[in-house]
Amino acid sequence: MPDDAGLAEFKQGIELLQNGYATKALERFRYAAELKGQNPYYLSFLGVSMGRAQGKWAAAVELCKTALSMRRNEAQLYLNLAEVYVSAGRRDNAIETLDAGLTYCRADKRIGQMRGRLGRRCSPLLPFLGRSNLLNRSLGKLRHRVLGRVRKVNPPFAA
Repeated sequence: MPDDAGLAEFKQGIELLQNGYATKALERFRYAAELKGQNPYYLSFLGVSMGRAQGKWAAAVELCKTALSMRRNEAQLYLNLAEVYVSAGRRDNAIETLDAGLTYCRADKRIGQMRGRLGRRCSPLLPFLGRSNLLNRSLGKLRHRVLGRVRKVNPPFAA
């Protein structure tokens, strides 16, 4: 049963990756992807392990993007792509990916948590006043609401 063998390899790869053995996990994911190459999870985790083990960030990003294009409503695929972007030093791309993930997978809290860890505060609108000044706080809240509405109308997507 090739499907069972691919799943077994995938599960072993996940365990190895969680325990910090990216190189060994890469072998498992590569074999699982060879057995069943159309599985987006196998491709996505292959990308994550390739990035961690070998530092081949461009190839890792492409694998994760391919997986994401196969199944846009899976939160884990957005998280994997964002992780690869962060590891590659492309924080802005990771934020855009997570924002897109929030659009497609709104119910998944993991995306919001990772987005919160990566988020940056905008500079105060009136830099000559302190961040806690009433004007800056009010204008900042207004800016946040406006940007939220703009993103709903035209969601960013990095994948």
